[in-house]
Amino acid sequence: MARVIFNEDECKGCKLCTTVCPKNIVVMLEDKLNKKGFHPAGVREMDKCIGCAFCATICPDCVIKVYK
Repeated sequence: MARVIFNEDECKGCKLCTTVCPKNIVVMLEDKLNKKGFHPAGVREMDKCIGCAFCATICPDCVIKVYK
């Protein structure tokens, strides 16, 4: 099973990762604010992740790590 880890405190909330996920499981965490004052991205249904790493590839700040 794949696992995605977001460095939430470094996320600037650009939403690019949410646009490329083929399973549409990467979302903006509207119930959280990081230390920069942004809503960070995250995965709500980790069991649906296929480990494609599209989200990590498109992230301009390299805050996403994908483990298979």
